[in-house]
Amino acid sequence: MKLYSYYRSSAAYRVRIALALKGLAYQVIPVDLVQGQQRQHDYLTTNPQGLVPALQLDDGRILTQSLAILEWLEETFPEPPLYADNPVERARQRSLVQHIACDIHPLNNLRVLHYLKGELAQPEAQVSSWYSHWIRRGFTALEQEVSSFAGPFSLAANPGMFEVLLIPQIFNARRFNVAIDDFPQLLELAERCEQLDAFASAHPSRQPDGPAS
Repeated sequence: MKLYSYYRSSAAYRVRIALALKGLAYQVIPVDLVQGQQRQHDYLTTNPQGLVPALQLDDGRILTQSLAILEWLEETFPEPPLYADNPVERARQRSLVQHIACDIHPLNNLRVLHYLKGELAQPEAQVSSWYSHWIRRGFTALEQEVSSFAGPFSLAANPGMFEVLLIPQIFNARRFNVAIDDFPQLLELAERCEQLDAFASAHPSRQPDGPAS
């Protein structure tokens, strides 16, 4: 498989983690979002949405949108599972995943920040305030949810889809210097994940287009 990725993209980071947790081999094809490669003709023939990630399967077919890719991975390679067996618990975990993917991340992705700074001519301080507001508001809810976990991870003894989405969001919060020390349970969960090879190998600093760690 080939993963069209940008090292700092939260959405691509999610897929890298899931691929690593599933033990799947893949080749990274870097797409430089800062240089606008996602809008160039060659890439648009791969993914007309002009976004990363895109996953090219062994038979050449292309999957896009990180959540769709993650669900395909879970359905096609069910071991180790990233969701609970119990349907109610699985729905609850999907709720947490969607809170990150649909309520936090879209407000703070690269396109939104560029629009705030560019077309809307907002000063850097205002853009930073916008970013921090939505991160902290989202993390406040997640901090309460994590307190109900039955073990060290969302799947008790193992990380699941929630951690797959959480860790990239925490990385971005730190990158933008958002004050998150008052979310100790989220940070402890992140620290546990960061000790695992699957999360470490997917980190932006370990990517071929990223800075050396």
